[in-house]
Amino acid sequence: MKKELKTTEGAAPVGAYSQGLVVGDFVYTSGMGPLDPHTAEIVGDDVATQTHQVMRNLGAILAAHGLGFDDVVKATVHLQHLKRDFAAYNEVYKSYFSQPYPVRTTVGSELMNILVEIDFVAHKSA
Repeated sequence: MKKELKTTEGAAPVGAYSQGLVVGDFVYTSGMGPLDPHTAEIVGDDVATQTHQVMRNLGAILAAHGLGFDDVVKATVHLQHLKRDFAAYNEVYKSYFSQPYPVRTTVGSELMNILVEIDFVAHKSA
């Protein structure tokens, strides 16, 4: 059984997908881009600013189910310019977590007008 997560504090879907789903003790988020949840505009023109907005969007989705960044167990990250932007993105990303960090995959991807997209898997302890 799955339950949809929705919040107006995270970017609204721009296609046929949910912001997040709860399945058992796990929360799965969609890939989030750097959209302002109130204006639907892209925030920032550099990867650091965009990564902060993505993390705020993801944090809002997690919070909709009573979770935080410490509950994240897996992240998948897409960067438009992997070699150029990895270091700046990584500095922002790691500032949201404490050790042990979630497992992560980071790949270069062709993205639509954004520099970074991230999705999470989080676990809610009973």
